[in-house]
Amino acid sequence: IENERKFFVYREYSDAIVQAGGIPYFLPLVEKSEIVRDMARKMDGLLLTGGGDVNPLLFGEEPIPGLGEVTPKRDEEELELIRTCYEEKKPIFGICRGCQVLNVFMGGDLFQDLKEQKKSVLQHSQDAPRHHPSHSIRIKPDSTLFKITEKTIIRVNSFHHQAARSVVSPLHVSATSSDGVIEAIEGGDENHFIMGVQWHPERMFDRCEDARNLFTYFVKRLLGEEIGT
Repeated sequence: IENERKFFVYREYSDAIVQAGGIPYFLPLVEKSEIVRDMARKMDGLLLTGGGDVNPLLFGEEPIPGLGEVTPKRDEEELELIRTCYEEKKPIFGICRGCQVLNVFMGGDLFQDLKEQKKSVLQHSQDAPRHHPSHSIRIKPDSTLFKITEKTIIRVNSFHHQAARSVVSPLHVSATSSDGVIEAIEGGDENHFIMGVQWHPERMFDRCEDARNLFTYFVKRLLGEEIGT
């Protein structure tokens, strides 16, 4: 998250990676794209965290009144990180904003503000403890997400007002909420893990097996371990 001259990230992300068996590194915002690409090449995989809104100019739209704060430099760096990791088939896992920017990179677009642009939506920015699973989602049974959770319905926490609107190949939708909002996207193949989830499993890691399984699966993929071991 960018806040004037200070960058920070919530520790739940790194805690979840460590507890799943990985080693986390935090990346700064830098101006030179060649440095961003070099950072990406040195990583085993990429975790895209939550944060502010994605600039709508990146998917061909002008800003609407409901758009929140955007950080163009962060957008640029994350798109470059995704590009390099995608080209080198490194695992990519996007959470909340990370799911959204991953979708934009692949050619999809976003709802800039769900309340303004979509009718009859659930409460997607919950008024409850951050670990609390506030609404349910339905998972497609032929998806990697189903393989991870072994469930077609799970409950998730929710802290967003943007979401993927259209999803294009090589991504596809793997979960939705009851109001039709896209809750998970995935792509790649058996040799390349790509997934974005709209909720915050790092906030549920200590309390929810599904959240732990997501991070465990991601870490196993980035370490090249056999799934199921």
